Formats: sequence, structure tokens, C-alpha cells
Amino acid sequence: MHALVYNGPGRQNLEDRPTPTMKSPPAVIKITKTTICGTDLHILKGDVPTCRPGTVLGHEGVGGFDAVGPGCCHFQVWGQGADLLYLACGRCDPCHKGMYSHCTTGGWMLGNSIDGTQAEFVRIPYADTSLYPLPQGADEEALVMLSDILPTGFECGVLNGKVQVGSSVAIVGSGPIGLGALLTAQFLAPSEIIMIDLDDNRLAAAKRFGATATVNSGEGNAAEQVMKMTGGRGVDTAIEAVGIPATFKLCEDTRGGGRHPR
Repeated sequence: MHALVYNGPGRQNLEDRPTPTMKSPPAVIKITKTTICGTDLHILKGDVPTCRPGTVLGHEGVGGFDAVGPGCCHFQVWGQGADLLYLACGRCDPCHKGMYSHCTTGGWMLGNSIDGTQAEFVRIPYADTSLYPLPQGADEEALVMLSDILPTGFECGVLNGKVQVGSSVAIVGSGPIGLGALLTAQFLAPSEIIMIDLDDNRLAAAKRFGATATVNSGEGNAAEQVMKMTGGRGVDTAIEAVGIPATFKLCEDTRGGGRHPR
């Protein structure tokens, strides 16, 4: 099979790899849609030492079951499933609390400590408790966003940021995560959602998706513009959706003492 393999900082290659076999994990998925995450970019920069050279990248994807083992009770071969960023055993204390990213034997494994989804096939440990069945005929290009991108913006940004009716929100980064936060923040009816990015095309997309205002941070005075828009008070919630020191600092500058969830 073809797979995108991390071979050390700044080095990735499309390689021929053996197709995964069953062995002990209960399912092998034939990937039909996958995408890249900002986390993959951090890996390629050499910032994630747990990902060793030779690992297939990727933790987002949609596909059909190529094979299931005797330990996989809930799915049938060629049924559809969406695999997630986190693999969860479903039995440990963190899993019982719904904290699947803290699973004592799972967590973020795909594209990190084991081969991931940017390949034609991927082996999935804990398939019964880590995969979600998809409706027949659903749009896979839309559903792949549910494997990481949209829930990250919603849970890590909107819910942890305690966005409320009538509150003001700044989202730094108008990429997929930031747009996911923008879309889902609107469920809670804030009065202002200010999108901040370097790219005017992304900011135009944010406007179409419901942003009340946009700021191009390339002008060097983004925090000052946000303060002006909010009457010098700053925003109630700042959501960081890029992952570099400069954007964390920008979130802090939009309101000292605000809710900075990520």
C-alpha cells in the first residue's frame, strides 16, 4: 500500500508499505478519506519526540472495514466507521469518566506511537470503543471533519472557553480548526465573533461563515484593533487555533484575565 511516512524533521516520503494484517488488534480499515492536521506539521518540524522516524502519519479519516477480528463485536466487514484522534480501551478509569485522550493504554496513538491514517489501510486497536458507525450514503468529505477538526474547535475552544449568550469571542487562526470554532460558537449566540488571521482569503471565508468582524494580524496591531472594537475592554473568550508562541501571546493580549481555553 502507499503511505505518507515521517522520516525525521523536515523529511516525509510517500512509500510502499505492507498492508496491515489482523494480528492482535480487532480491525483493519480501508481509508477512503483522510486529511492533515496542524499536529502533523509539528511532527514534521521535529517537535513531537514520541513520533519516531518511520511512522506513518495521520490520525483523521473515514473508511470501510477491510477485516475484523474476533474481539470486534459491534462492526461487520465493509461497514463504515470514522476513526478518531484518540483510541480508547473503554475500561480504564479515565475512559469511564469520558476522558478518552487520557486512556491508560490508548490515547493519541495513530500517527504518533503507531502507524496512522495517511495510508490506504490502517490497523485500529480498540475498534469497538474507538470507531463510530456512519449513516449509509453520508458525505465522507464532510464526515472526515468530525474525526478531529470540528470537535477540536468545539470542545477545546468553545466549550472550554465557556462561550455564552451575548459574550464576545476572538478566534486567532481562520484555518479549519478556527472555522470549526466559529461555526459552533454560534450555537451559543455570542454577540461578537472576531476572526484574526494573516490571510485575507481565510478571513473572507470566516465572514461568510458568520464572523461579525475580521482582523488581518499581518498589520501588526491586531490586539489594538480588537481592543478598539470592544471599547477597550477586550473579549470575554480568546480561542487559539494556530499553535505557535506568537498566536498564544496575541490571545493573551486581547484581554488580560479572559478565558483562554487552549
